[in-house]
This record gives sequence, structure tokens and C-alpha cells, in this order.
Amino acid sequence: MNAAKIINLPDRTLRDASKNQLMQMVLTLRKELRRFQSDSAAELAKVNTKLAEREAELAKLANQEVNRTTNQPSSKQPEFNKETGEKKPRKRGKGRPGRKGAGNRPKPEADVVTEVPLDNCPECGTDLSDQTVIETNSRIVEDIAPTPEKTVVSEEIQERKWCSLCSKVVSSSSEAALPRSDIGLRAQCLIAYLWVASAMPFPAIAALLNQFFRLRLSTAGLSRMMIRLGKILGPVHDEILGDVKGGAVIFADETGWRVKGVLWWLWIFANERTAYYWPDKQRGSPVVEKLLGTIFSGVLVTDAWCAYNKIVCGGKQTCMAHIMRKIRKFRDAYPQYYSLVLFYHKLKRIMADGERLKLARTHIGEEVFARRLGLLKIRLDTLLAWKNPNKILKEVIAKVARQVDYILTFVEHPGVPKHNNFGEYIIKKGILKRKVSGGSMSEEGAMAYAVLQSIAQTCHLRGLSFLGFLTASLIQYIRAGSPMLLSEYEKQTIKASGKKAA
Repeated sequence: MNAAKIINLPDRTLRDASKNQLMQMVLTLRKELRRFQSDSAAELAKVNTKLAEREAELAKLANQEVNRTTNQPSSKQPEFNKETGEKKPRKRGKGRPGRKGAGNRPKPEADVVTEVPLDNCPECGTDLSDQTVIETNSRIVEDIAPTPEKTVVSEEIQERKWCSLCSKVVSSSSEAALPRSDIGLRAQCLIAYLWVASAMPFPAIAALLNQFFRLRLSTAGLSRMMIRLGKILGPVHDEILGDVKGGAVIFADETGWRVKGVLWWLWIFANERTAYYWPDKQRGSPVVEKLLGTIFSGVLVTDAWCAYNKIVCGGKQTCMAHIMRKIRKFRDAYPQYYSLVLFYHKLKRIMADGERLKLARTHIGEEVFARRLGLLKIRLDTLLAWKNPNKILKEVIAKVARQVDYILTFVEHPGVPKHNNFGEYIIKKGILKRKVSGGSMSEEGAMAYAVLQSIAQTCHLRGLSFLGFLTASLIQYIRAGSPMLLSEYEKQTIKASGKKAA
């Protein structure tokens, strides 16, 4: 008799049953109870295992979302100084003068003086031509030249003569356009400026040239024109890379780029005076070694990407803006863990103390500075040796511990910040271009953009005219077959400004 039948027996049958029968019923029920308990425990273990797997999967997805949103570019305000996403209102003290250069600049002297007669009353239309002028008012109007009806087309008659010294026929040339080109130099420099400095795509440039200058060019022609300029100015690109490697600090970063829809990477290496852009298929350490070499005597500031670890440097500083932003993401995603808040504030305090120690270095002396720096590193090591951290805090500590040797580098080296905001500022030029144009349609186009953007950004950092340098460099290329370098143009600009000031 099974357990179900025993349970359903009427009370009278149980009262009439013998002692042996009742004992058999109890043993049967006990056996069924033990089997049921064993099956229930097994099912409960399966359910708990599935719940644990589900919780681990959800935690992994949450961490992936935190890591994905952490590396988004920061806004104009440095991310390291942010506590929340809210913008603080700008306060201006009473009676405080505005910043230098605020408001409209004074108008230049008039090139043309035009009299505006008053022949009729603007109110009633009465004839005022016989009335005497009581007084006159003057205003300065600044405008642009009117849209031309057609482009300026010129025909050049080039002479060819025999040179007895060279023993060959030579030809005359002009500086109106590049060799074997029917588009003038001014137009090509303007197109380059619109393409890199204004981040305009080729269709928009073609439309602007047609509507405002009556110059009809195809997008394919514009692309070939910029590719040729990039090849001509290749020595300037190499010069910029040499200037970057010769600096004391290099800010490095990379962002995605598309070449015919395929994922490439746009790298930047910059210092306070120079910016170098480079497109590449790879995002690994071979690119860094190819451009910077294996040894750099200065300090390399990066966003903790592992590709930069292969190069030997005088020092490395990881971007603490990225690390602090990542910790805040974890803190906001897991508000139930107070230890995350406590860890974040302690690390933030260490960074603030490091900043104060850096500023006080000249006043306290090198001996005291070294001792306090050692204590600061001990505090950091103690923080990373957190006792009994939960699984989320353990992951955060692991992320910080991987960069422990590169966190306090900024304290030891003057001129090195604790963040890579400057590198992000330089790379945003490429991000803007990618959002507008979607990348490049050829490898030659990507390289041409990198060359011209490197020159444009370097001119901007040095306070030079990008259009002026392009014109001067291409004119020298027409004359001598090689472009003018930035260093030579900078010397000429300084010399010219000095003569003008004198």
C-alpha cells in the first residue's frame, strides 16, 4: 500500500487496524517523507543555482553598462571636477569687470566713404531737397564682398627655353596654382580649411563653392585635391611627430574611425604646442611603438589603455578622470553598498592631497616633499588593501590596483596633470569630423585628413594662421619642390611681428 492510499483511508479502518498494520503504514509514510525531502532539496538546489547564475548575469550586464558609459567623452567642463551631472550656475560678483576681449571689437577705419542724401521725409514723403542740412550722423558698416557673378579664369602662357648650364629645356612657372593643377592656390587652401578646421563634408563644400564663389567642383575632385595636398605636406607631418616626441609630456588617445565602413582607429599624440593625428587599422601596442618608439624619456599621459604599457617612459600618468568617473558609475549603480561611497571619497582625498603637495613642493623642500610623497603612496596602498570588500568593491579595487603605479605620477613631475583632458580635447576634432562625415572612403583620404588636421591643430596651438601657413608652404613647394616646414614659418612670423612692433 502506497502513501496516497494510506492517507485516504477512512478513520474507521485505521481504528480497526492491528498494531502490525499500523506500523507498516508508519514505515511507508516515513519512507515517502524522506524521498520527498530528498527530491525537494535537489529541486531547491537547482533553483538556487539558477538564481545565482541569473544574478551573476545581471551583475555582469550592469558592469558592462557601467564600463560602456564610463569611457564616453567628457563635456567642456573637466570630468575630474564634476560631482554630479548638474551644471553649476556661473556667478559673477557685483562690480567685477568682464573678461578681456568681451563685447564687439572696435571697427576699422573706413575704406570707402559714402554719403546718404535725405531727399524725402521718411515720415510723410515731403520733398526735402531744398532744405539745409542741420547736422550729419556717421556710422561704420563692416560687410563681406558681394557674391561674384563668375570665377576669375586666367590663362598662363609659359615660356620654354634651353638652359646651357643644365643642358635641358626648362619651362617658366607661376605661383597661381600647383603644378599640373587648374584650380588656384587660394581655392585649394580654402577647401582644406573648410574640410579640417570647419569639419565640412565634401558635398557641403562643393555646394558652398558653387553658391558663393561660382566655382563648380565635384566631390571626387575635392577628394583627389586633398589627397594630393596630404602627400605634398607629408614632410610637415613628419616634423610634427618629431616635435611631439621631443616634448617633456605626451598626451595620447584614440577613437574609432571608418574607412569604407570598416572600423579603423584615429590616434592622437600631442603636447601643449603640437598635435599629431594618425589613422591605423590597429588599436594595439604596435602602433605606439611604430610612432613613438620603444623608449620615451618624458611622461606619457593616457586613459589606461593597455596598448601604451609596452613603451618604456620616464613616467606614466593614467587619467584619473576616467577612474573616478568609473567609480561613480559603480557607486550610482549599487547604492546599497556604502563601502563604494567610502572608497570613492578616500581616493578623492588622496588625489586632493597629492595636488596640494605638488603646489607646496618649492616651499617645503625636496626632503620633506619626498617623505610626504612616500606617506601618500602608503595611504594609497592601504586603501587598496581593503578588508573584506564585497564583490563589486573588489572589482573596483582591481581596476584601480592595475593603475597603482601611474596614479601619483603627476605629483612628482611638474607640468603633468592628473587627467587626460587635453588629449580628449585634441581627439574631439576627429570625433566631430567622424560624426559629420562618417569617416573616409579610402586609406589615402584618411591619411590626408590626418596630415591636414595635424597641421591645422598645431597652428591653432601655436597661434599661427593655418591658411597663411598653407599658402606659404605650397608657394615654396612650387618654387623649390619641397614644402615649407612649420618651424621656418613660425620664425618668419615672429620676425615679421617683431619688425612691425618696432
